[in-house]
Amino acid sequence: MIYFASAVTIFCTVYLCYVLLKPEKF
Repeated sequence: MIYFASAVTIFCTVYLCYVLLKPEKF
């Protein structure tokens, strides 16, 4: 469960960074 939470946190961080760096996608 802890590993899952860590994976979700990392995924969300990467996704947010991607959105902030690629605003033209939205």
